[in-house]
Amino acid sequence: MPYTENRNNSAGLSRRQMLLAGLACAAPAWGANRIDRSRFSAITDEIAKSPAAAIEFAHKYGLQWLELRSVPGTKTEYFQLPEADLRQAAKEFHEGGVKISFLNTSLLKYPMPGTESPTPGRRWDASRFEKREDELKRSIAAAHILGVDKVRIFTFLRCLDREKFMPRVAEVINQYAELAAKDKIQLLIENEGACNVGTAAELAELMPSLPSRWVGINWDPLNAANKKEIAFPDGYKLLPAKRIHNVQIKGKSILPGPDLMDWTAIFRQLEKDGYRGQLGLETHIFGEIQVQKSHESIQEMLRLVGAPYAFPHA
Repeated sequence: MPYTENRNNSAGLSRRQMLLAGLACAAPAWGANRIDRSRFSAITDEIAKSPAAAIEFAHKYGLQWLELRSVPGTKTEYFQLPEADLRQAAKEFHEGGVKISFLNTSLLKYPMPGTESPTPGRRWDASRFEKREDELKRSIAAAHILGVDKVRIFTFLRCLDREKFMPRVAEVINQYAELAAKDKIQLLIENEGACNVGTAAELAELMPSLPSRWVGINWDPLNAANKKEIAFPDGYKLLPAKRIHNVQIKGKSILPGPDLMDWTAIFRQLEKDGYRGQLGLETHIFGEIQVQKSHESIQEMLRLVGAPYAFPHA
């Protein structure tokens, strides 16, 4: 179960939490799927060097949500943490007035047994495959503790003869879906160039073989760039829009440069199609400038939806 704390009045609520609650209550029903500040999230290990600093980032920009992957400042994925550490992390996010929108994991981001790397001479270790159900169960348990119902998965590392192995990929994910459904956890497949599904077109081909409503899409349009797909509008038009449950925004796609995308048009199309999930910043601009670029990226996201940068602190 997610971390909870009983309170009989608002004395324990921060000024920021009360203001956010008031804004939510004031929002008109017709704007329920409007993309604005309340829909934005960000991956903690991209925006900060510690969990506390990630919470401060959220406070600075009035974000209600954060995405999790690895613990900031470490290489340990949240789903791999001991239960006591997970519960402490959940407590810190709760006390910081932040909810978790998405649990990014590396599930199925490794070779499938029997496949070969497209890189000549590269030998793959597929031993992790035998742990796949245990890893899913750990991810589901972590999601419950953190109070999130969406978990990212992949489609195994991209291999030679990928089309030959795609039925097996679907078989494994359908087995995952059966387990996830019991705990009401949605598994969202990310299009990732290093994996067997790297584009919207490849996602669109796979999804009909995954009928479970507990399997959806984490759409990352810039991830399709190395496969030469025009992610929007071309790639997006191929996707089953109702199965997109999380969207990730790369810093390079929101800031000026060769990878810039028309996110205003994307926001409007998502709204038109009834998208009600969050949009998470995955800065992905590495090195000493990463945190600074995270600030620039979220500021640009807020500018595009007409929201001021500054927000009252707790």
